[in-house]
Order: sequence, then C-alpha cells, then structure tokens
Amino acid sequence: MVLLVALGAAVAHAFGRFSYGLLLPAVRDDLGMSNTLAGLVGGANVGAYLLGTMVVAWATSRYRLLTVLRLGLALATSGLLLAAIANTPLLLAAGLFIAGIGGACVWIPAPVIAADALPAAHRGLAVGLMGSGIGLGIAFVSLLSGSLRSDLGDQAWSSVYLIQGFIGLVVVIAVLVVVRHKQAQPRGGAGIGGFGALQRMPGWIPLTVAYSTFGFMYLLVMGFLTTRLEDDSGWSSADASAAFTMMGVSMIFGGPLLIGLAQRIGARWTTVIAFGLWPVFIGIVLTGVHTATLAACIGLGLLFSGIPSLMTLYVVENTSAQNYGPSFAAATLAFGIAQTVSPPVGGAIADLSGSFTLVFLLASAMGLVGLCAGLRMPRGNTAS
Repeated sequence: MVLLVALGAAVAHAFGRFSYGLLLPAVRDDLGMSNTLAGLVGGANVGAYLLGTMVVAWATSRYRLLTVLRLGLALATSGLLLAAIANTPLLLAAGLFIAGIGGACVWIPAPVIAADALPAAHRGLAVGLMGSGIGLGIAFVSLLSGSLRSDLGDQAWSSVYLIQGFIGLVVVIAVLVVVRHKQAQPRGGAGIGGFGALQRMPGWIPLTVAYSTFGFMYLLVMGFLTTRLEDDSGWSSADASAAFTMMGVSMIFGGPLLIGLAQRIGARWTTVIAFGLWPVFIGIVLTGVHTATLAACIGLGLLFSGIPSLMTLYVVENTSAQNYGPSFAAATLAFGIAQTVSPPVGGAIADLSGSFTLVFLLASAMGLVGLCAGLRMPRGNTAS
C-alpha cells in the first residue's frame, strides 16, 4: 500500500507539477512563448498549489485524509489529460492549474497515510518513500521526454502529458480499490488556514521559514535547469534531459538518506547541512562543465526530495493525528506562496539579463537563508 501511495505522489507531483520544467524548452518553442510567459504558465501550476493548500487546510479538519487524497489524484490526472490536448498557453495553464490543486490534495495527506500503514519504527521510511516515488516519476518523464523529442521534435511534449494522464488513470483506480486508512472523523478547530493547529507545534516558525525558502529556491533550479543547460551552456536537448534524468534518479534516494541522517544527528543539523550543500551544487552547475554538472545534478536531486521529506517528517512526528492535516497544510501554504512567485521571477530575470545565471545565483543565495532557519530549529533529535 505504501508503494501505491508513493506512485500517487509521483502522478501528482512528478507528472502534474515537475514535468513542466523538463518539457519547458519544447513547450516554449512549440507554442512560441517568451521566458516570462513560460514562467507565468508555470506560475499557474504553483499558484493552484497555493490555492489547494488553503482548501486542504479546511478540508482535512472536516474530512478524512484518504478522501482528500483520492480527490487530489483525480484532479491531477484530469489536469494532465487537459494539458495533453492544449494548443495555447492559456489552455495549458488551465491544465496545469487543475493539476496543481490536485498536487496539494495528494502531498499533504500522503505521508501520514503511508506512515500509518507501517509499524512506528518504520514511519520515517514511509515518509521518505513519498519523495522516492516523485524521483522515480521524474526519472521516467526524463527518459520518456528524451525518447519522444528525438523522434517528434518539440511537439512531443503533448504526447508526454497524454501518457502521464493514462498512467494517472490506472493509479487512481488502484488507489480507490486498494488503499485504506483508519482515521476518526475530524471535528474542525484548526484555525484560519490551519495556522491555529500549526502554532501548537514546537519549532513551527523556523520550520515554516525553511520550508518556504525551499519552495522559492527549488523551482528556480528545477523549473529552468534544462533551459539553462541548453541556452547558456550549449548542451544538446539529449544531454540536458540526461542531466534531469540523473537528478530524478537520485531523488529516489534523497528522502530515505536525509531522514536516516536526521534520526542519527537530529533534524536541526541535517537541515543545516542540506541547505549548506545547496549553493555548492548550484555553483558547479553554473560552470557548465559536463561531468561536474552531472555530479552536481545528482546532489541536487538528493536535496530536492530529501529536504521536503525532512520537513514532512518533522510535522508528522510533532503533531497529533487531529492536528497533522491542518498543520502541514498551513506550513505548505507558506511553501506554496514562495513557489508561486518563483517561476515568474525566474523567467523575468532571465529575459532581462539574457541568461539564467542570475536566476541560479538567486537560488544559491536562498540556500543560505534556509541554513540560518535550520540553525533556529529546536535542538535535539525532534524528528525521530
């Protein structure tokens, strides 16, 4: 059951949210969009994710988590199928908007549903596997995109979305049939946007700052990585897709790796180390040196899945079953606000400067902000 929930996370996030960054060069050229417009289309997805977290904060205080998860998968799949038939930026943005709402409805309940399916000693592993599922999905999309673009050219992006949509339909049916979760009927009382519940969690302020910082900085990289490598470093589309694939494969291992480290040295220092490594890897990518950049993409992939898994586990382990849904929704709301503004800002900076160098430098600087937030988290192994 845990693996099936992880596949649901892959559909909602690897397919419904992150595949746009990989397909961006093809989408942009096929639809004739500027970098700014492409960023705005991506912003529709993350803006919907922001709206979705507000809905989930309300819904999880009144409806069971499994109900919200099922709805999210249905929405994510519908968005993928709409994106597959899109022939204008507006219609594509509509599909990504629907998928974004679905992503929020899946990501928030998925970790605790998976964690409750395993013994207490293995709850961290279950949470980490959610990030692994997303990494597996990204690796699949990278390989699929690279194969189809070599045969069909820039128009291949719609076929990628169509295949993802059909996979989503299969996963939706399987989740409806197989996945179960025991939970008492929620009774409300979580406060506006879930912040009443979140404020009852120890260390909620630095956790929220770190999570929202990650929300802003990761999309500056994931959303524009292939475009940066193709436009600024002169990489071929095949090589850029390979870099994205390696990043996706490493994401499979990032969640379990960082969670395992947190259970040994504590969430505080694990968060500090993760954010501290971020600008190092970004600096290597900026060099454009082929082998070094591929190695850095592996490191970034570990952080892409590891940091949110670490944030998620912290909330799972420091809230009650009653408060988890609204608490994590509130933290994700702050995360969603940050990532909503990230793609348009990145696209605008790229258009104004003529390259993605400043975009990646901004992402690097945000890693230092996350590091400072990590230093403010409670001492001790609170996330174990």
